[in-house]
Amino acid sequence: MKFDKSEIKKRISRHKIKLSVLLILFLVWLFCLPSPLFNVPTATVAESSSGQMLGARIADDGQWRFPQMDSVPDRFEKCILYFEDEHFYRHPGFNPISISKALWNNLTSDFRRGGSTITQQVIRLSRQNKGRTYFEKIIEIFQATRLEAGYKKKSILNLYASYAPFGGNVVGLETASWRYFGIPASDLSWGQSAALAVLPNAPALIFPGKNEEILKQKRDALLLKLFQNEVIDETTYQLALDEKLPGKPLPLPEFAPHLTEKIRKEHHGKRIETTIDFSLQQKVNNIVKEQHYMLAQNQINNLAVLVLDVNTREVLAYVGNSPTNLEHNNFVDIIEKPRSTGSIMKPFLFTSLLDAGEILPNTLVADIPTTVNGYTPENFDKKFNGAVPASVALSRSLNIPAVRMLRDFGFQRFYNVLKKTNQKAIDKPADYYGLSLILGGAESSLWDITKAYAGMASTLNFFNNSSSEYRKNEFVEPVYVKDYEEISFGEIQQKPSVWNAGAIYETFEAMEKVNRPSGEENWEFFTSSQPLAWKTGTSYGFKDAWAVGVTPKYAIGVWVGNADGEGRPGLTGIQAAAPVLFDVLNVLPQSGWFKIPYDELVEVEICTKSGHLAGLFCEETKMEWIPKNGTRTEACPYHQTVFLSRGVGTENFRVNSSCYPLSEMVQKNWFVLPPVMEYYYAQLHPEYKILPPFAPNCLQEGEKLMAFIYPKKNETVLLPKNFDENVNEVIFKLAHRSPETTVFWYLDSKYIGKTETFHELAISPKPGTYLLTTVDQDGNELREQIEIKSASENP
Repeated sequence: MKFDKSEIKKRISRHKIKLSVLLILFLVWLFCLPSPLFNVPTATVAESSSGQMLGARIADDGQWRFPQMDSVPDRFEKCILYFEDEHFYRHPGFNPISISKALWNNLTSDFRRGGSTITQQVIRLSRQNKGRTYFEKIIEIFQATRLEAGYKKKSILNLYASYAPFGGNVVGLETASWRYFGIPASDLSWGQSAALAVLPNAPALIFPGKNEEILKQKRDALLLKLFQNEVIDETTYQLALDEKLPGKPLPLPEFAPHLTEKIRKEHHGKRIETTIDFSLQQKVNNIVKEQHYMLAQNQINNLAVLVLDVNTREVLAYVGNSPTNLEHNNFVDIIEKPRSTGSIMKPFLFTSLLDAGEILPNTLVADIPTTVNGYTPENFDKKFNGAVPASVALSRSLNIPAVRMLRDFGFQRFYNVLKKTNQKAIDKPADYYGLSLILGGAESSLWDITKAYAGMASTLNFFNNSSSEYRKNEFVEPVYVKDYEEISFGEIQQKPSVWNAGAIYETFEAMEKVNRPSGEENWEFFTSSQPLAWKTGTSYGFKDAWAVGVTPKYAIGVWVGNADGEGRPGLTGIQAAAPVLFDVLNVLPQSGWFKIPYDELVEVEICTKSGHLAGLFCEETKMEWIPKNGTRTEACPYHQTVFLSRGVGTENFRVNSSCYPLSEMVQKNWFVLPPVMEYYYAQLHPEYKILPPFAPNCLQEGEKLMAFIYPKKNETVLLPKNFDENVNEVIFKLAHRSPETTVFWYLDSKYIGKTETFHELAISPKPGTYLLTTVDQDGNELREQIEIKSASENP
């Protein structure tokens, strides 16, 4: 048989055309699915570290559509397959028999019947439910086969469960489970699963008060089918029939609304697993709710709590505000907002001084009237202690010693230390803050303050658990998103990034032994079986109350106040914030106490009375562990040797060789404070013995017997006015070693009066510059130039 060459060419050409068409069809089929298949906005969902929902924010298109599920619960899978597509695991994306039945039914009756498989429904959902025409059906079948070729059956089922409509603006199984039953899809019962399985087929049935009977019939019919196919037993079937139908959508959980909002801004439209401990978050929420109820009685409306894991720097509890209302700014996330710090940064200064070797833990520091460049700090109780151990000044949060210590340390130097701890709100030059930096002159957030305390605890923990080493980045940002944000503490190094472990340990020791402030009753309320290094703070005007504490495992930060800055009486760290701190501490697991970092400490002999290194004349000493750099400090300057006259059973006068025989002198070591410190210290310490006066006719060799308490050197005196605008008297004050001595006062050589015992003199001078002179009865003289201004002249 012979073929014409032209015929052969025609046949070959036809085959090529067929192949080309087939290839084009194959390519169209191969690339017919969009990528991604669903390009729709999704809600933002925040979950705890163990998977419980903390909160959610609606998608941008107004739909409650959670991010795609990872898997479909077994109960719902069986329900949806028996209701929609029993042959799902056997067909290639479409079911010819179902389609034929549906086509015949639609041609021969007025009742419309669907024949779409779950795979086809996924395609229809991805095409945003375009019109149900035969042409559209062909497209669905075409794309369904491609979907089956590229996706596993479980993945297709997962797509359906994630994007199917469940009535109103509820999209997806997980969303529906929370909106209608208030539980995750994995916890759905058989009755609940069956009710949700029939909804995508007719989502309008969900509206409360309408079509409930039809919805019940559909659900019950599905349950019967499951029972007849032995998917469920009779008991389960009967119990499922009695279950309630879904009704009005329920509100979604709001266990951490401010953190959820934070995640919405930073991880928009995603399902985020946070580091939050769900149980702890619930407990802290309850504490905040109870405390807010009590605080609101005093019109204190806002409250924030942050709990960190010291060692991982994970956020374990995050309460950004109290459960108040819009009038009181309930949407404001206080944790992130800079507020006046009050005294909350005093431990940072104390640690810095210890670290630099400029004080020891119990070194006596001055607590006396102080003015520095016109700035006059005051203690909270308006009193002076004369001299207090540095650790006590910290635990009692005394302002005057803190300002004096900052002046000695240098506020630029302390400012540099704070910058190393990443206090982001302290963003102005050091001179802008000055000495007020330590008393709340700067602002910081609860986030940054708690982070810094956690960094201190972490430094100490790591040093003790490593081979006495440090990490470069101890003051890193805490994390609240699990397995998403990486935290790096930096390389290992021999030197600390900010403070050494010995200084931190001694600071925590002082903070753990907080003394009861004067005037505070029921302090035992704050005792706890769990040791805590803690500190409170109160801003000027009673606008911000702070309480922050650390254990070896946890850092707790509390802020209380009004978001709008309104101050209230009683809004102090000790009254408003401390109760919240200890309530939170009591729901945390036991942490024990910090290990002693012996490699950063050295044991030395300390003067018991002064807290300094023991000097030659210190009679009472003890051995103490101090930071290594503390060996640089001076020996006790307050003990000295004095010579006394030998009396009959008494030693009344100090003497020297100018007035008394050497053989008759009695040598004795004596604890002596400077005059102004002594003036206040002696009033609070009956055991303090003032030096005896010199015997008559004895030369005193330049001893400083007097010191002005007010006015201090270089201090401008302002003439005060009363409510009637009349100028009040100015009261000059003097400290004298011998209180019984008579002191004569002069202003520019003009005699203005005399004082005895209590050396305080009230006068009414005119503005001007004067030379103030005092002379005691023994002829000892003290002079100081002063400037007096009227209050109206003060800028």
